[in-house]
Amino acid sequence: MTERTELRHRVRDLCRGWRDEGRYRPRPDAWLRSFDQDFSRELARHGWIGMTWPRRVGGAERSNADRLVVTEELLRAGAPVAAHWIGDRQIGPSILRHGTPELQREVLPGIASGDHVLCLGMSEPDAGSDLAAVRTTARRTAGGWRVDGRKIWTSHAHRATHCYLLARTERTERKHEGLTEFLVDADSPGITVTPIVDMAASHHFNEVVFEDVFVPAGRVIGVEGRGWRQVTEQLAHERGGPERVLSTYPVLAELLDARTELDEGLLVELGELVARLGALRAMCVRVAEALDTGTAPIREAATLKYLGTEFERDVLEFARGAAVPGVLAPDDPLGEAILAAPGFSIRGGSSEVLLSILAKQEAL
Repeated sequence: MTERTELRHRVRDLCRGWRDEGRYRPRPDAWLRSFDQDFSRELARHGWIGMTWPRRVGGAERSNADRLVVTEELLRAGAPVAAHWIGDRQIGPSILRHGTPELQREVLPGIASGDHVLCLGMSEPDAGSDLAAVRTTARRTAGGWRVDGRKIWTSHAHRATHCYLLARTERTERKHEGLTEFLVDADSPGITVTPIVDMAASHHFNEVVFEDVFVPAGRVIGVEGRGWRQVTEQLAHERGGPERVLSTYPVLAELLDARTELDEGLLVELGELVARLGALRAMCVRVAEALDTGTAPIREAATLKYLGTEFERDVLEFARGAAVPGVLAPDDPLGEAILAAPGFSIRGGSSEVLLSILAKQEAL
């Protein structure tokens, strides 16, 4: 057994143990909807958060390919990973790449231990998927910045210890310029979090309002005014992971378990879905290998996100057609996934925005 195969089995065993003890139930979209900080801390004790980071900041100095093994197994198990997912997946790597040594020492060990919960202050009510259209502003003041603005669809902001924030620090003729990334303490005075309950009666979305919020100067991530270049690199981490392929895996797993009950035509369709999943997993490997070389695979990640969205929707359409007629319970895996599906083509960039990115990359 190879070291990576052994790692895969260790993650499976941990998830199986928690599931068999009734400590969680597998859920679609678990990386957004299933929150259990105790589970995240258990993963941290095994060294499975911040796996690729240096040991000096709490990491394990392993490869992105190793991390892919862990994240795949967690998603396949529908495990409750939302508490650490954002920090581990993209904000931690961004701080590691662009943050000061002081900011790295202050924040990264807390993410790697499962104690810090991060949320994303990107989208805004009037900006949609066009992050360059953000209106939230940060103006200089003694010792730091004052932030005013509004963010929306901010998952787990009501539980977060820190909020990543993209704000405009300068008005320029080109909207992609003058943007800066910050890390804000979630309990800072002037922050108001309002819940947004979705169609599944689930609360992970929020609207976050910033009113004259002070952010210390040391909380700038990277270079002032160059946030756009940094955020496009960061989105390679967000768009290029297996969560863009495996959010509906608990539904697919049920279909595979019931395959003996399907007629020949449905079996052919199911086989096609499994084959597509294999191809998409291979793309995830290529993204991970590119990250291990120190590059930001922007085009590859956008391609994976676009194709992954189509795949996950097709899984649900197939499952609807193969299901026994009747009303689905909201906590049934298929029912949950159907209610979550409207967000698949929006989060991480709408499909139209992704096609635009690919077209521009082709033109370069």
